[in-house]
Amino acid sequence: MPEQQPEQSENKCLIQGNKAYSTPMDVTLAVIGGKWKALLVYRLLNGPLRFSELKRLVPDITEKMLTQQLRELQRVGVLDRTVFAEVPPRVEYCVTEHGATLRPVLAAMCEWGRSHWQQQGD
Repeated sequence: MPEQQPEQSENKCLIQGNKAYSTPMDVTLAVIGGKWKALLVYRLLNGPLRFSELKRLVPDITEKMLTQQLRELQRVGVLDRTVFAEVPPRVEYCVTEHGATLRPVLAAMCEWGRSHWQQQGD
């Protein structure tokens, strides 16, 4: 089924499917908002990782939540999941070309976090 393209309604809301967003920030937060999504994408920007590697890099996330967040990021086109025909099966996650466009956004978030952390330490 083809992905529905967002459209602008008369009241300046961005409509996609059954969701309405009032600003581009709403769209961004729908994709990478929450406690885990931005962190998972950040970890995957350095290259493909297996589920167990992601779990080790983000130790506070439960396996159930990791699975949910990875599926959601796949659904919106930020991540790809590759299953290798091996025994035992090997699955890797990586950012898509579209997902890689989040690099400057996440870099800015890291820089802000670093600055904030230093400011709080003063």
